[in-house]
Amino acid sequence: SFAVAGMTSARGRSHTFDARADGYARGEACGGVALRRGDAVLGLLGSAVRQDGRSASLTAPNGQAQQGLLVAALRDAATPVDALALNEAHGTGTALGDPIEAGSLVAAVLSAREKALAVGGVKANIGHAEPAAGMTGLLKLALGLSAGEAAPNAQLRVLNPHVGGALRSVACALPVQLTALSAKECCGGVSSCSGGVSSFGYSGTIAHAVLA
Repeated sequence: SFAVAGMTSARGRSHTFDARADGYARGEACGGVALRRGDAVLGLLGSAVRQDGRSASLTAPNGQAQQGLLVAALRDAATPVDALALNEAHGTGTALGDPIEAGSLVAAVLSAREKALAVGGVKANIGHAEPAAGMTGLLKLALGLSAGEAAPNAQLRVLNPHVGGALRSVACALPVQLTALSAKECCGGVSSCSGGVSSFGYSGTIAHAVLA
């Protein structure tokens, strides 16, 4: 079982980015989006899908593959890194996976920015929805961009020191309360904010999408 393999949390929570991270809590979800041509309030600018490739283990993914994914998605979206206001992480809540994802975000996005990027993870709120996990992240990002707000990171009490180490030299916000996004301050003065969402599958398929 997943519990025997050390995948699920003994505490029954996904402590994304937190020092207590010990695996994920399983959740159930169903979600959907409707796509239409022409003007829309929210749009998909671009995306990328890749394979995680060789990695140490299921809970220790390939950081270089994640970096390449983020770079490819932003290129496909024709979106500069300083145009992002919000990032929805895969954020499983494992002691190794979260720092690797944070390091990948630093290398591909945060190191080339001056303004802070708000980063969150929905699994701390509702658990890991497994096949529907990517959709829940996308919907959370869409709601955040539409409302112009970054949701709090649930369960975040004491930052995982390895996540903190990865983020030490860059501007990054892990909100613990509802935080307004400013297009002028967070998005380089453009008229609308953009954001990215990552989803990493058991099979090694990894995906990132950019919305605005």
